[in-house]
Amino acid sequence: MQRTTTAAAVAALLAAAALGLAPHQAQAAPAGTGAGASAAPSQLSFHDIPGSGGITLKGNVFSPSAAEAGRKYPLIVLPTSWGMPQIEYIAQAKKLADSGYVVVGYTSRGFWLSGGQIEVAGPPDVADVSAVIDWALAHTAADPDRIGLGGVSYGAGISLLASANDPRVKAVVSMSGWADLIDSIYSGRTQHLQAAVMLGAAGSLTGRPGPELQQVLGNFLGSRLDKEQEMIEWGKKRSVAFSVDRLNANGTAVFLGNAWGDTLFPPNQYTKFFERLTGPKRLELRPGDHATAEATGLFGLPNDTWTNARRWFDRHLKGERNGVDAEAPVQLKSRSDNGYEGYPDWKSVGAGGSERLALNDSEHLFANVDSGANGGILLLSNVLDQIARTPPMASIPLLPRSFAAVWQSERYDEDRRIRGAVKLHTTLTPTKGDGTFVAYLYDVGPLGIGKLVSNAPYTFHGKTPGQAFGVDLELFSTAYDVPGGHRLALVIDTVDPLYIEHNPTGAQLTFSSPATDPSYVSVPLREQ
Repeated sequence: MQRTTTAAAVAALLAAAALGLAPHQAQAAPAGTGAGASAAPSQLSFHDIPGSGGITLKGNVFSPSAAEAGRKYPLIVLPTSWGMPQIEYIAQAKKLADSGYVVVGYTSRGFWLSGGQIEVAGPPDVADVSAVIDWALAHTAADPDRIGLGGVSYGAGISLLASANDPRVKAVVSMSGWADLIDSIYSGRTQHLQAAVMLGAAGSLTGRPGPELQQVLGNFLGSRLDKEQEMIEWGKKRSVAFSVDRLNANGTAVFLGNAWGDTLFPPNQYTKFFERLTGPKRLELRPGDHATAEATGLFGLPNDTWTNARRWFDRHLKGERNGVDAEAPVQLKSRSDNGYEGYPDWKSVGAGGSERLALNDSEHLFANVDSGANGGILLLSNVLDQIARTPPMASIPLLPRSFAAVWQSERYDEDRRIRGAVKLHTTLTPTKGDGTFVAYLYDVGPLGIGKLVSNAPYTFHGKTPGQAFGVDLELFSTAYDVPGGHRLALVIDTVDPLYIEHNPTGAQLTFSSPATDPSYVSVPLREQ
């Protein structure tokens, strides 16, 4: 009891600080405030909300300023991010409430003082969202015909899944979330090591991982191939990409926001999902890493993502003609320009055609040694790119050719505006049946310093040693402008701290370009 009371007091004080309120203005109101009650400006109340399966979720409610008795207001429910407490969204919740919404935020099950165990957006988490909606309809001035969901990261993934499950949801905003969990942290059949370790550590520090999560994470990090299909099925249950038909049938208006360099949930899985949506939809991609594009908005500072999220809710929950649905559904900000580019769909992003770079020379690599070409450090590297336009770099001429394969284009006379997913096609001959390589595309300046444009890992198992096979690999989508006078370089090596590699000791890889099946890199370009 003492722990609960103390935590509630700390939450109230933090909420007051974030909102710029005096402490007495953030006092908790009694649970079960009636639908006709009015709320003073910036009034925040904390509640115990019944979740699914009999657990209690710690939540808070903002009601519209000067709410009118008997009037109903659109409802927005905000599940928290991984490891975050219920006060995560209060700055944005206040803005929404001041503009006429009932906003309910809650700590996702298994974290902090909410009950249950961490289920990783499993069925109990999805059922929790519906339970919170039920509670809000019974205890606040929420309108049952105007319900929205939203969140960042973990809250975004839960919101998408819940929107497919609950037809009452009319609009959803998913920021830095996932549509396909497997394609996010196991792309190229390769474990994203730093992402999985960070999530596991944060979950243990701030919550109570359930036995299923602990087992799956142990199998994942332990490279248990005998459990691979079991893990994939576990991930499918937590991926809205496998229930997109239900989401489309509900007619939910879907807003997706992500960063080019998201090291937890890379953008490719979002773009594929976006193309399958048939209802109202919007996709925004910007420079940065996981949740960094939305971060300033959580402190109430000006933020494009949150501004457009509010416009999305206003259009689809209030019916306001604010022009958001008249704009191009795909909005991109390149990593080298501050402006936005609009496209009618994702397929139009690379409408300028693709430039094919031939990979003619055969390259032979010794595995198990890091050449120095890397995708950077989780969260840190792409934040530097977002803020200072300083992505991970490597000296291309100095990369050791025994451990790095390198192909370079000619110098370009004019800028190349890369938009979308670069694709690699090559032929690989391994000396072992298992292995991993990572492909990197660099923008190489006159001095040979390469700035990372994109990368992606690739892992194979059960191949015949000495027998060649074809490889097709899609690098993570990006929007990057290569200046005139520079060239592009494709680099392949076998070790990257971001990923788990599966190269046995002494393994070697040979990349070739048979005359009957030439190797190449296809670079999608923006229309000039």
